[in-house]
Amino acid sequence: MSTASSEGEGEGEGEGEGEDKGEGAGAGRASGRRPLVRRPLVRRLLLGAGATLVAAAGALIAVGCFLGLYVRPTSDDWCAAWKSRDLGVLGITSDFYTTQNGRITNAFLSGIVYGDGLAGVKVLPTVIAVTFTVGLVLLGREFLRLLGTRPGVVTVMALTACSLAVQALVYYAGTRSYQVLLWAPATISHTIPSVIGVWAILLAVWTVRRPRAPARAAGFAAAFVIAFALGTLSEPFALVSGLLAVCVGLLALPRAGLARTWRTFTWCVLWCAGLLCGLIVLYTSPGARWRRAQQPDRESMLSAGELSDTFQDWLRMWDAVTGQWAYLGAVAVGVLLGLGAGLRTPALAAWRRHRSVSRPMLAAVLLLPVPVVVLGSFAVVLGLRSGYGPTGWTYARTWTNYLVPMELALCGYGALLGERAGRSLAGRRNAPAVVSAAVTAAGALALAALAALVPNVQQLTTATVTRAVAWDAQNARMRSAAAQGATDLGYRPLYIGSLAEPFFTSDYERDWVAGCLSKWYGIDRIHRL
Repeated sequence: MSTASSEGEGEGEGEGEGEDKGEGAGAGRASGRRPLVRRPLVRRLLLGAGATLVAAAGALIAVGCFLGLYVRPTSDDWCAAWKSRDLGVLGITSDFYTTQNGRITNAFLSGIVYGDGLAGVKVLPTVIAVTFTVGLVLLGREFLRLLGTRPGVVTVMALTACSLAVQALVYYAGTRSYQVLLWAPATISHTIPSVIGVWAILLAVWTVRRPRAPARAAGFAAAFVIAFALGTLSEPFALVSGLLAVCVGLLALPRAGLARTWRTFTWCVLWCAGLLCGLIVLYTSPGARWRRAQQPDRESMLSAGELSDTFQDWLRMWDAVTGQWAYLGAVAVGVLLGLGAGLRTPALAAWRRHRSVSRPMLAAVLLLPVPVVVLGSFAVVLGLRSGYGPTGWTYARTWTNYLVPMELALCGYGALLGERAGRSLAGRRNAPAVVSAAVTAAGALALAALAALVPNVQQLTTATVTRAVAWDAQNARMRSAAAQGATDLGYRPLYIGSLAEPFFTSDYERDWVAGCLSKWYGIDRIHRL
């Protein structure tokens, strides 16, 4: 779903790279110097900054992956665990459709994750981190291609640093780190969709470049199927990705000058159609109807009063987001990537070489992330208020659906700024000194942003490991008692990540967490210790 893909329609990989190589060589001959990125001092600085950030961000991500080994059930885990065990993958999928919320893809993935007890939830953070990292690096490679740069050692290092730094900020800069990375129900609903979205963009790029019709048809079909699955996986992400697809589709109309064929537009249409079909299946499901029936007197979310209250919630949410300066680390690490690209190929970027693209259209492309993030975040808050009431906006785990696009946009803007600076510095005599200062400043800011996450990671580590030890001891006691025939067991709530535990309500009949926990242990009920 990227306008970058439309630039490559009908062109082979080799052709684009050959043009970039030729321009870089021509620029080097014209200036009488080799590109600055090949000078030992500049190269060492860029590689050193990239390696430092890869190590710092990678360490933070590695801690999160390691903590996956200490994840233990809480809140929705209990229900998904016993249903996956007793009903199987298809059984829990049917249960979600008929009695819960209609999210059939969500249920299907839950059945897979919880299908082998707790093994799935322990490895899920690592699976997310690895697939997200690879996807972001490949997406960054396409971005560099758009800038007219062939990836080298310096740019690959910078791409890896960008990928890991963006993830670290998404996982740890918010107020719900445990839910965003370690709690499977939230990662399935709000983190995995972003991972799928990145790979879907790569699929779109691949599809529109295929010269053979059967390959394009397969890509178009995959777009519809993936979008349908996302429509029944996560409503917030469906809204954000749908908004992005609509904007890209309109910009990719051949008359706009960005695309020469209808391939990108077709891909976006099929993506939106898949999302719409998925949301229809979800909304009309018996489970979704039951859920809406629990709040029959709620005011329409499109009424003037509800929209006004939603706007106030939206402002509160952005006040919390903008209060975290560490998010600016994405801009800093993007600048490093752009500097490496601009110094490596000090020529006009590929996206500037298309004379048919008007300045207003180019401005629209550059500003595209702004309405997607702003309107997408408002749609998320509107949906949260509709589903959870006045406190819905505080469900920060759902913010991931627009925070990922925001962080990628900040990184992209930083890269464009760095690329422009790198090209402008390439021919100056004092370029090495200026570049050294720029690399040092950008690297220091990015490293400071990552350092600001360390206290959150320390708290997360302490809370997760401490709870795991206490949970294992209590689990052993309860399993032993259940094996001896006990039907009413004592349970001490072990809170983590602002999630519900048994006895969150005084009415035991409404305590769904206690009910699911009882079914997991095969007993009748539990009482508080």
